[in-house]
Amino acid sequence: MPVDALGDYDPNNIFARILRGEIPCRRVHETDHALAFHDINPQAPVHVLVIPKGPYRSWADFSDKASEAEIAGFVRAVGETAKLLGLEAPGYRLLANAGVNAHQEVPHLHVHVFGGKALGPMLAR
Repeated sequence: MPVDALGDYDPNNIFARILRGEIPCRRVHETDHALAFHDINPQAPVHVLVIPKGPYRSWADFSDKASEAEIAGFVRAVGETAKLLGLEAPGYRLLANAGVNAHQEVPHLHVHVFGGKALGPMLAR
């Protein structure tokens, strides 16, 4: 099995510190398995991050190591967050970066929820 290119989980990353209450956040939604909060550098009128509460670096790490309850709880929290933000009808975008090539800035799995305006194409052409 290849070595995970993302390395070991860093328990001092900013999202781990937010989960421990060491750094404040503007909470949108919280469940037993996930926390949603406003991004401090929004890229759209609505820009919220949803993170699992466990120590997972990427979707691959999460899908490999998380329990069924954590997986279901996290996925549901992403959908619930979009609904709470009123984004369901006009539409929204989900984005999860994994690794250096995708510009993942924090080594903790997170899903960006973007909305509040027409978002244009997914990738620059």
